[in-house]
Amino acid sequence: SALAAAKSVWSNEVRYVGIGAMLVGGIWTLTGLREPIAAGFRHLWRVSRSLGGQERAAAAGLLRTDHDAPLPWLLGPLLLCLLLMALLYRQVVDSLPVAILMTATMAIAAFLFSSVAAYMAGLVGSSSNPVSGVTIATIMGAAWLLVAVLGTGHPAGPAATLVIGAVVCCAAAMGGDNLQDLKTGQLVGATPWKQQIMQVVGVLAGAVVIGPVLGLLHAKYGIGEMTPDHPHPLSAPQASLMASLATGVFGGRLPWSLVGLGAALGVGIMVWDERLRSRGSVWRVPVLGVALGIYLPLKLSAAILAGGIVAELARRASRTGEGGQSGLLCSAGLVTGEALMGIVLALPIALSAIWPAIGSDPFALVGAPPYGPWPGLAALALVVWLLYRVSLLPPSHP
Repeated sequence: SALAAAKSVWSNEVRYVGIGAMLVGGIWTLTGLREPIAAGFRHLWRVSRSLGGQERAAAAGLLRTDHDAPLPWLLGPLLLCLLLMALLYRQVVDSLPVAILMTATMAIAAFLFSSVAAYMAGLVGSSSNPVSGVTIATIMGAAWLLVAVLGTGHPAGPAATLVIGAVVCCAAAMGGDNLQDLKTGQLVGATPWKQQIMQVVGVLAGAVVIGPVLGLLHAKYGIGEMTPDHPHPLSAPQASLMASLATGVFGGRLPWSLVGLGAALGVGIMVWDERLRSRGSVWRVPVLGVALGIYLPLKLSAAILAGGIVAELARRASRTGEGGQSGLLCSAGLVTGEALMGIVLALPIALSAIWPAIGSDPFALVGAPPYGPWPGLAALALVVWLLYRVSLLPPSHP
């Protein structure tokens, strides 16, 4: 069908163009973040030196909301994690020098790309965090490096590449999530170091829970690839693409021409945006935003576009000429509700794996939806209209 053909073109060609553009956009964004990152390190060092108590922090001119976790609290666990990852990499590639190289590559990529992902999450929102893009960029770079060290025919090369990409993926995801948490804490007057402690607790809890859940789903349904035991596995398009990238680089089958086209497109957009900035134009074309639009599937890009149109219409209709805060709060509630419903809908699938009476497809109980996709489209239109109406309300409105 036409829809399947369009998805195939996007998955096999357009996405690789977006990857090349995101590589250029990520590097360019990092150059613009060098001063904020340096300022953050200076602030962290100043806070760590004032660790003698709240009195010393106050003497250093620090507010309660500026009191981050001290530097030793961060460096100790970081070094321990790097040591454990080096031991894991050594088991994968059976070479200590290569394991050290992989650890250094992982640490540098995780630091750089988590900064980019957190920056984009702060601009657009955590739901548009380009985790897949930065992970793919890491996999490509790591695979290229490991090919030079191990050779194209090394059997452990793809696995080693994916292990590096998995760590950077988690770092980028947590970077966006933590930035949203700390930003919210700043708005309500929270103390950062207390938030950071609970963020560590959240990471540990997720690490304990996610592994067994994924193992359970894989044992029941399979994930990604079809097998005789699992003819209808759960889809994992991002993971399958990353595995294809790793094996493609080691096998010499990666479409470098498409990646290069995306990189050239990113350079052109970057030059255009700088010309607009130098002329003082109110219109800007951020290269990472355009690259994100190329890389993301249409269903996500369309939602972002719809939200932007609603915001612009609300701004024009508002008496003050500014978008109302009520619309922002309503949007935050919609995102939270969608995430909670995702968890609720996942419960029957997880329970069916341990309770066969539910059936292999618990959602088959409701049957085929009547009238096709039109009721869902009508519900979406209603949500957009309500969001527009709410955006016109004053911030003090209940």
